[in-house]
Amino acid sequence: MKLISWNVNGLRACLKKGFADFAADSGADIICLQEVRALPEQVDLDIPGYSMVWNPALRKGYSGTAMLVKDLPRAVFPGMGVPELDTEGRVLTAELEDFFLVTVYTPNAQRELTRLEYRATQWDPTFLKFVRKLEKKKPVVFCGDLNVSHKEIDLANPKSNRGNAGFTDEERAGFDRIVKAGFIDTFREFEEGGGHYTWWSNRPGVRQRNVGWRIDYFLISSALRPRLVSATILADVLGSDHCPIAIEFD
Repeated sequence: MKLISWNVNGLRACLKKGFADFAADSGADIICLQEVRALPEQVDLDIPGYSMVWNPALRKGYSGTAMLVKDLPRAVFPGMGVPELDTEGRVLTAELEDFFLVTVYTPNAQRELTRLEYRATQWDPTFLKFVRKLEKKKPVVFCGDLNVSHKEIDLANPKSNRGNAGFTDEERAGFDRIVKAGFIDTFREFEEGGGHYTWWSNRPGVRQRNVGWRIDYFLISSALRPRLVSATILADVLGSDHCPIAIEFD
């Protein structure tokens, strides 16, 4: 089984940059999307063999998640069951035969850290509680833009970005709690080195020089580790300021 995750930073914009061809050629069983920034009726997307499920934000043109699936899951449900946190369409869960798959678009703390307290005290604890509750039923895979670089090795300029959104102590501690809860950062099971990123600023030349951040992840319950075959970053795929990431299970 092959799973892909991608923050497309606007699905309609990404479609103009080759998304449909990428998806059709990907070989993925499921493609999880974040920041779709559209309603289903606004997107003309027909990829043979795939169906699409959605959790758009209430606010038009903002946030939102979706999945392209080859086989319809047993069940699909939006949000975390917490109304005050679910209006932005940031979580979408599919129940598969032997695990839950969750796509998540974690709120950005914002440039002036205006959303850091919300994220650290409300969002992060609630999301971790949500996936741990799912895990009581069956193992969990969750993926997406978590809007944090966990370690210094996960961004090109850690010293100058210390305390900035995406690399605050509070956000990194939130990721620590995910790992402490037993979820595995799949990419680090295969790659210990630096220079591997999933997001780049839109400033000229930044992506070409690979001055980036690794803020997109696949995390899995430890029970699924024996089945994990690979975890990769598809850095050459363009169409968004993020690139896709992928894992494969046997």
